[in-house]
Amino acid sequence: MIGQEDTTIMLNPHWRFSACFACLIPKPASILESDGEFSVSSNTKIVSHAENDQTAFVGKFLSAHLQQASGYELAIVEQTGDWDQGNIHLSLVAEENLGEEGYELSVTPASIQLRANCAAGLFYGAQTLRQLLPTRSYGSLTLPAVSIRDIPRFAWRGAMLDVARHFFGMEDVKRYIDLISHYKMNRLHLHLSDDQGWRIEIKSWPRLTEVGGSTQVGGNGGGYYTQEQYREIVEYARSRYITIVPEIDTPGHTNAALASYAALNSSEEAPPLYEGRRVGFSTLRIHSEITYKFLDDVIRELAALTPAPYIHIGGDEAHSTPEGDYKYFIRRVQEIVASHGKTAVGWDEIGEAELLPGTIAQHWVGAGYQSAKGQGAKIILSPANKTYLDMKYDASSPLGLDWAGLISVKDAYDWEPGSYMEGLEERDILGLEAPLWTETILTMRDIEYMAFPRLPGIAELAWSPKGQSWEEYRQRLGAHGERMQEMGINFFRSPDVEWE
Repeated sequence: MIGQEDTTIMLNPHWRFSACFACLIPKPASILESDGEFSVSSNTKIVSHAENDQTAFVGKFLSAHLQQASGYELAIVEQTGDWDQGNIHLSLVAEENLGEEGYELSVTPASIQLRANCAAGLFYGAQTLRQLLPTRSYGSLTLPAVSIRDIPRFAWRGAMLDVARHFFGMEDVKRYIDLISHYKMNRLHLHLSDDQGWRIEIKSWPRLTEVGGSTQVGGNGGGYYTQEQYREIVEYARSRYITIVPEIDTPGHTNAALASYAALNSSEEAPPLYEGRRVGFSTLRIHSEITYKFLDDVIRELAALTPAPYIHIGGDEAHSTPEGDYKYFIRRVQEIVASHGKTAVGWDEIGEAELLPGTIAQHWVGAGYQSAKGQGAKIILSPANKTYLDMKYDASSPLGLDWAGLISVKDAYDWEPGSYMEGLEERDILGLEAPLWTETILTMRDIEYMAFPRLPGIAELAWSPKGQSWEEYRQRLGAHGERMQEMGINFFRSPDVEWE
């Protein structure tokens, strides 16, 4: 029964032949198979036991996917009291061990019960229920009897999308939100500015988008989000329990801003717009108050648009900023972020400067995370040789880069986050994030090809209990390929995996 602590089963080669359990990603913390199955019919209802708008949304979300699979438009009703048979029940409970994102799912021949402390847990349970549905089904629809109790390992389970090197519109971002939320990720870090483009409207500095938003790597146009469009993305993500983390990369990676406003340059002359890939050449004017007026305005407007508590300040590859200037700048920009009620996040080079309490460091390469940890900062793990989705799978990959190495599907999965980084213990780690930089990425199909199937494995490292096995996972992933195909994902059919 749900709630038992000894019901975890270890997946093994035979599990792939057992109903739909063999293709669940991320792997649940605890799962117990039972006999029988639940049949969805035209009379089945989705019953909400909580008068809550978010619970009602989860019901609608689940109904839409069940209708897609069965053809039945299931009614959604509110009800108190007993759990009647033949229906799917959603309820909020007080279960301390489930936290804010855990859930319990029980499928029996009589009913389906999905319970959680918070609506986020119901949403993640609904995503698991989606993966229990048979692929290519229409009409008769059954789900195998099972009890699942599931909670995440890490609080921060993220993906990063670079919309600065190449711009991607709202619909592409929403598509990516849908895909990452299916694997229980809860952060989308948007890299909104770089040398090649500025992608968010700032009303007090309009030339940032008029000029800085006009190009991208290789030219051929650019683009940006109006504030209304950005709000729509934030709201869409919120409805999928994803927090948008906006990044304004500083003090380097700023050529688009420098080209927009000459006053931000030490020379007081604006450089030309930049369409290449080289990094480390740009820097803001560190000892001019116009720089901090600029940052205060940008962060003020961005903070007002972003309900979440985080603003990412970049801080990486500031090769043209002298060390002393860099440390001074990082202190100032953190103070500006804090003045607008937000917590600063930065790439781990910020550990070289003085960090304010609560500032978060994101490791990508190098040892800056160690000095950040020494100052009490929590660390997000994005080691470039494991999580960078823009790295080539192998030497023949038609897209991507290889400066951090070739990252096969196995490489992206077969590592232990809690002990991978020297000097970091699991208690120091806030979570994982998988960045996708877009120097070579032009379309949504390109994004999907580079992210899948590596992203589901990273999502599992962030969600599931430690102790994973590549041999077991590769079999689950092979079975899961049919699910990705049904979802219309343009994924790389890695030779590491036997695809069904």
